[in-house]
Amino acid sequence: MPAIKYIIDLSDEEREQLREITRRGRSPARKLKRAMILLKADEGFDDGEIAQMVDVGHATVGRIRKRFVEEGLLMALTERPRCGRPIEIGGKQQAHIIALACSEPPQGHARWSMRLLAERAVELEIVESVSHEGVRKLLKKTRSSPGRTSNGASRR
Repeated sequence: MPAIKYIIDLSDEEREQLREITRRGRSPARKLKRAMILLKADEGFDDGEIAQMVDVGHATVGRIRKRFVEEGLLMALTERPRCGRPIEIGGKQQAHIIALACSEPPQGHARWSMRLLAERAVELEIVESVSHEGVRKLLKKTRSSPGRTSNGASRR
């Protein structure tokens, strides 16, 4: 077994902060697992044991150890930005697409599809180009769909 390269030695304050995260149970699952990884590493468990206890991959344990040692507790617990291109549609354009989605669907269609919304937004020159996936993400972000209440329950 290779020697552990990144040794976790928590201060009393850090240990208590991590225990509080695990006790509350209201933190996001990934943050909770990271806190558990750091606590187990501080107790002296090796990466393989921690990976089994917390139900994560061996590489994840090593990555969290490294981030803690190099960047500190806060960075070890928080998510890094994910890859993927952000939506580049302005606020007014987004409002127009949302309004379009809330309007009556075109003749011959029972409802708007994402592809149909994307095509119509380009036809109406709301945007120069947009994919059906971009429209889906935009509408998901707003979480308002006809026939639903604000908590997502059906009005029927």
